[in-house]
Amino acid sequence: MSAVDGWLTAAEMQALFLSLKVSLVAVIGALPFALGTSVLLTRQFPGHSVLNALVHLPLVLPPVVMGYLLLVTFGLNAPLGAWLDQTFGIRFMFSWTGAALAAGIITFPFQVRAIRLSMEAIDPGLTEAAETLGAGPLDRFVSITLPLAGPGILAGAITAFAASLGEFGAIITFVSNIPGETRTLPLAIYTAIQTPGGEASAARLVLLAIALAFAGLILSELAAVRLKRLAGQ
Repeated sequence: MSAVDGWLTAAEMQALFLSLKVSLVAVIGALPFALGTSVLLTRQFPGHSVLNALVHLPLVLPPVVMGYLLLVTFGLNAPLGAWLDQTFGIRFMFSWTGAALAAGIITFPFQVRAIRLSMEAIDPGLTEAAETLGAGPLDRFVSITLPLAGPGILAGAITAFAASLGEFGAIITFVSNIPGETRTLPLAIYTAIQTPGGEASAARLVLLAIALAFAGLILSELAAVRLKRLAGQ
């Protein structure tokens, strides 16, 4: 297999771009839900602890378990998966969109935690002052809470993106390892390791994965520092 630009082969580049696409869609798709969940978790209500536990469940469950749960929920033989396929033509199994769904669910807690912490760091006096001036709940959220929580939203998105790039267990369990469709960077590394003579390819992809993860962590840390400065800590 010839290398592209003397380093990555065409198949490796394909896996890289697929990983970037899957991670981007996963983060963007999960962001509105993470934002809404974070707003809920900043308040106390019956069932708060249960919701908080459910949100963070993907962090403690084996990714293979999450992949299996997705399989029995969105698989073509599952009621919901069959209904989505027959009614709207939406099929997650054996598709890159299924990989994005798996990655989005697995990394969802990273977004929620970062956004929630940023919202809890906002001085309540700011929203109280706005309320006395006649600003409604939506106006206060859009003009005060959302801008001040911006660094936390960014940090959560970057962390989730970096984590999505490394997701393996849930993706391979749910959508398999199909070249050009679901073979993301971690799956390509796994395939190279299992292939005779694939050590060089595996090494290249591992170095690339490390570089991407390191860059993601650095960007997330910079966003977190910005958040602390805004919060006055």
